[in-house]
Amino acid sequence: MSGLSTHVLDTANGVPGAGINIKLYKVEADQFELIVSTVTNSDGRTDTLLLTSDELRVGKYQLQFDTADYFRARGTEVPETAFLDDIVIRFGISDTQAHYHVPLLVSPFSYSTYRGS
Repeated sequence: MSGLSTHVLDTANGVPGAGINIKLYKVEADQFELIVSTVTNSDGRTDTLLLTSDELRVGKYQLQFDTADYFRARGTEVPETAFLDDIVIRFGISDTQAHYHVPLLVSPFSYSTYRGS
């Protein structure tokens, strides 16, 4: 099954990143078109695919994760000007028959991502 999915793991606390606001944009030149805005569930995942197989198109995309707000809500001391506020991951989709999974592993001071399955 093709499509686009994500999930967030809070590596600072060893838990799924629940309640994180996520925005997905289609990027063309200097234009950003908001495709979907959602929030992670208790498992750190979205309840539905960000893009279904019917919606998947070749092109450049951007995921934005509002992580500073998440850590503040958990009671983590995060300065007003956070080191990592909104984490942006820009990636390309070249095969509309494939599944793209873009996980985020995050703490208040670092993050990692990869193309998952």
